[in-house]
Amino acid sequence: MQNDTFSIEIWLLDDDEIVRSTTAQWLRLSDYDVREFHQAQTLLDQFQPEQACIVVSDIRMSPMDGLTLMNQCLAQDPSLPFILITGHGDIDTAVNALRDGAFDFLEKPFDPNRLIQTVEKAKQARKTQLQMANQSQYLGDLHGLEESIIGQDEQIVRVRHQIQTFANIDAHVIVYGKTGCGKELVAKALHDTSPRREKPFVAINCAAIPADLFESELFGHEAGAFTSAHKQRIGKLELASGGTLFLDEIESMPLAMQIKLLRVLQENQVERIGSNQTISINLRVVAAAKQDLQNTADFRQDLFFRLNVSQIHLPELRHRGSDIPLLFEHFCREAIEERGGEFRPLSPIDLETLTLYGWPGNVRELRNVALRYALEANTSIAKILAGYQAQEQIDTLTPLPLSVKVQEYERSLIEASLNQQEGNIQQVLEQLQLPRRTLNQKMQKYGLNRADYLK
Repeated sequence: MQNDTFSIEIWLLDDDEIVRSTTAQWLRLSDYDVREFHQAQTLLDQFQPEQACIVVSDIRMSPMDGLTLMNQCLAQDPSLPFILITGHGDIDTAVNALRDGAFDFLEKPFDPNRLIQTVEKAKQARKTQLQMANQSQYLGDLHGLEESIIGQDEQIVRVRHQIQTFANIDAHVIVYGKTGCGKELVAKALHDTSPRREKPFVAINCAAIPADLFESELFGHEAGAFTSAHKQRIGKLELASGGTLFLDEIESMPLAMQIKLLRVLQENQVERIGSNQTISINLRVVAAAKQDLQNTADFRQDLFFRLNVSQIHLPELRHRGSDIPLLFEHFCREAIEERGGEFRPLSPIDLETLTLYGWPGNVRELRNVALRYALEANTSIAKILAGYQAQEQIDTLTPLPLSVKVQEYERSLIEASLNQQEGNIQQVLEQLQLPRRTLNQKMQKYGLNRADYLK
């Protein structure tokens, strides 16, 4: 995950030096980076929005107390995880602070394990927030090849570099990748960045053409060449002359057509069916395959060597962990721009689901899920994926991890209660028999907002 690049500091504020140093020591022993403050104003002077930190602060201090500091920090950055340390007499105050945006509170004297658990949750939440902000900035600054080949994963950076290198080398290319990885997108990028960009880009899916129509599709025909040839037709090879011919799933091309294609590439000439006239062509072929053509029994090796000047290998989406939420947001924003609406940030459990799921349909499947998420209010990634599995829309299903299924069930129970009680939190607490703090944390985790359920 890209959010591992964010080093989150713990900003610890307490005017009692003994309590502060002891708490800091506990945190440092658990490998947290801690910055200590003894006055609220000093911390406030150094704080900036989207600071890579969380704040752990005592409530009772002077001249500025912890609640005042929290309100001022959250006014600048509402997503900042702010943890309050409170004495027994301030419990009601701390509970009210949860409604005002506090992440959690710790009651003195607190168990060090409870401190570490709370800080770890806050730290992970902050990492998620900063990651989302970082990827939104990246998506807003796209230019050049990144506008079509989006991603920050090193494998995709390498693919962009290969495209830029091969684009100006006027030679054939084979693009390898599983279904849904974006092979045609790469082929189009190769064409658009090459000197052939002003000429046609012609795409053919070899697996979708019936064998008896293949020759006519590639070579074209003259009127009367066969029974149904009522008029002249220009074939794809001739149509692509000067530009790029993209042959998707080339491993599905009939053997007889492989022989004829090889001759065309050797002689740079094509002859329409029913004609004795040869036509000179000049084209570049970008072939796409799901498997190694050199080791494919039904693929001619002489054609393979003719095409195999350069190769680009596209990674499966599950191997691009840091790019999954990035691409998801991009597709969501595309859907919103087209159909209207507002981007709904991912909850921590949605982000976890995105990264744990195997994505057998690769980028194509991710795009479909993003479209559903963008257009359906109050849904979750796990719910959408579960719906796909129930409908058996994907042949090679990747099951959702048990932890995700359990959390999705918990989320559905809380959402059902919020709907039933029309957003009345007190009634939800009673129905689910949860402490206020626990409900607050779970609603935050699952991206559930009380305002969405008010009638």
